[in-house]
This record gives sequence, C-alpha cells and structure tokens, in this order.
Amino acid sequence: MREDILLSPHFHLSELTFSEKAARLGIRNEPNGAQLENLRRLAQVLEVVRSNLVGNPILVSSGFRNPQTNAAVGGARFSAHLDGRAADFICPGFGSPKAICQQLVTNGVVFDQLIYEGTWVHIGIPVLGERPRQQVLTAIFERGKETTYLKGIC
Repeated sequence: MREDILLSPHFHLSELTFSEKAARLGIRNEPNGAQLENLRRLAQVLEVVRSNLVGNPILVSSGFRNPQTNAAVGGARFSAHLDGRAADFICPGFGSPKAICQQLVTNGVVFDQLIYEGTWVHIGIPVLGERPRQQVLTAIFERGKETTYLKGIC
C-alpha cells in the first residue's frame, strides 16, 4: 500500500480505501491515478457534509472498491464506488442515517446521489465534468430479494 495521503483536512486515503472484506480476503484495494483524483473530489464533498453535520466526525465504512472488492461485498455492477466517486458512512455524533439525509437535502448539499440505506448513508459525486443529478433515494432491503429503491427519504 502506498503512503497514506491526506485528501482533505479530515479525510485520509486509507479511510476511503479500507475494506474489512478486502483485508480478510487479501485483496489489495488500491486506486489508480484517475480513481485517486475522484477520491480527492469525494473528500471535498465529505468535508461539506461534515460541516453540515455540525462538524461531527464521519465514519466511512466503504469508499473506493476495486472490482474484486466490489464483487466480494456484493456491490452493484456499475457502482460509483468502483471509480472512487462514492462513500457509505454514518455520523453518530449528529444522529441517525435518516436524520443525516434529511439535513443534507434541507441544506442543499450538492451531490450526484444520496441514498438512505437504513443503517448508513451512501453519497456519490458525478463523473468529472457532469452535472450532479441531486438524486435522493431510499433503499429497501428484503431478505432473499434484490434491493429496491424509492424516490425521496422514506
């Protein structure tokens, strides 16, 4: 693994690339140059998120995933995590994932996609040069079924 890089005032490369599953399976989850640049952009958005959550620390559970890591965790085939444009996180000092989503939408934080995932929040940024969609969804998980998504925060 390369040296740990500070991507923004509060986010290091190591926390946006760490995966327990990858570590357990011996997968080197390292971004290439373009993915690293996306992670820098993502870290800047996470700084805005942190600020909107009254400066409370954000705990990232999943950021960049290379294809092997994404497959191991059951990630979507075209996930924004694959190119360093998404992070899953919680912010216990602020409140529940639902409260976090509501706060970010109310405060007009710019993102491509925000998903209330029940026990965590997914935030994604657009492909460089594209306009953010400001898509807000709620994931519905049912045992044995494919995840479905509803518009808005439910």
